Amino acid sequence: MTTAVQTSFFSKDRSFYKRFIIVMLTVTLQNVVAYSVNMADNIMLGSFSQNALSGAATVNQIFFMVQQLAVGIGDTLVIVGSQYWGKKDMHSLRKVSGAGLKLALGGGILMVVLCSLLPSQLMAIFTTDAAIAQQGMEYMRIVKYTFLLFLITQALLATLRSVETVQIAFTVSIISLCVNCSINYCLIFGKFGFPQLGITGAAIGTLISRFVELVFVLIYILKVDKKLCLFSENPFKKDPEISRTFSVVAAQVLIQELVWAISIPLQSAIIGHLSSDAIAANSIATTFYQYLKVIARAMASATGVMIGSAIGKGDMNEVKAEGRTINIFAVTMGVILGLLLYALHTPLLSLYKLTPEAYSIANQLMLVMAILMVAMSYQMPILNGIIRGGGDTKFTMWVNMGLTWAVVVPLSFLSAFVWHLPVALVVLISQCDQILKCPIVLYRFRSYKWIRKLTKNA
Repeated sequence: MTTAVQTSFFSKDRSFYKRFIIVMLTVTLQNVVAYSVNMADNIMLGSFSQNALSGAATVNQIFFMVQQLAVGIGDTLVIVGSQYWGKKDMHSLRKVSGAGLKLALGGGILMVVLCSLLPSQLMAIFTTDAAIAQQGMEYMRIVKYTFLLFLITQALLATLRSVETVQIAFTVSIISLCVNCSINYCLIFGKFGFPQLGITGAAIGTLISRFVELVFVLIYILKVDKKLCLFSENPFKKDPEISRTFSVVAAQVLIQELVWAISIPLQSAIIGHLSSDAIAANSIATTFYQYLKVIARAMASATGVMIGSAIGKGDMNEVKAEGRTINIFAVTMGVILGLLLYALHTPLLSLYKLTPEAYSIANQLMLVMAILMVAMSYQMPILNGIIRGGGDTKFTMWVNMGLTWAVVVPLSFLSAFVWHLPVALVVLISQCDQILKCPIVLYRFRSYKWIRKLTKNA
């Protein structure tokens, strides 16, 4: 009689802990610095004028959709690519990268065209304030070109991340931040003899910094990288089996990300139609929430690489042990991040010049965001890291779409325009899916039905 091999609850592979921590911390730092490119615009524009801040924040709702497109493409590259990395099949991994780059190029061109043809229509979705809309269109006139640069850069970085090369992303982000802050300071406020351009100066700084990012990533891939060797062959040459797998995974991931991304600006638009104070307060509270959210994203990103690589190696017991370890780690980090966000809310809000009403609303929203941070920091690494990273992209698609459109969107509309609830409760309801996902993803994780092999001849 044979007995099943029983593993310990936690992973005993020391290399897993080392690799996971290195990838997570490096991606966290990279994400914090990369997010600071937008944060620099936010803080400097907040010091310049409230309308400039709100105008940039409104355009950043569109950029949020571009970010979700980048996340979808990047996650697909990691989901499929990391399994080939586990098998050490570099030829197939390069084909996966080529498919992701083509998708990023097409998506970037589409976003630039839409923002060029329909600028006023896009702004009207998010605000009815003429002054804010005018500032937003001036910002978008230049920033729209960063969307294409950003998508290509993120696709390249995701490919490198799938082979556990993450340090370059942090280095590039540091350079980009320094470039952006320097140009912003000179052009927003008119320092060192430069003209005072306000929101236009912030847009120029962002455009140049995104261009610098792409150039440095390309230089690294062409001259420094010895692991991926992306252009040692033609990565764009089509492989039917890889293209089919990539397309299926990408379709499910992108539908999830983009449909969810559409809902977020809609929720922001609901708040944007309440008052200018609500727009400014939500922009500030969301900014700091998103700032800490990059840590949860980094956990999910590192998890996806680790789980995909383990599945590629074929050790299913280790896959399960790593998953259980990450569950406990995610809960712990969520509590720490939630407490940190609320503990720092007073000094953070002091950075902005706000009306008393906007300050009061922002103060309430920081407590709401702290609560949401705990839930989000658990469900994201499990849902997007373990379950989606393990190949179960269909489940994550239905969970996100179902909760967003069947629960969050209708309740957000009702809470704002029918029930007329306070802004803080409207925001809490608009993100209640973060809490509702927690028991769902735990149940799915414990079933282990999310473990899927996606590599050729699997």
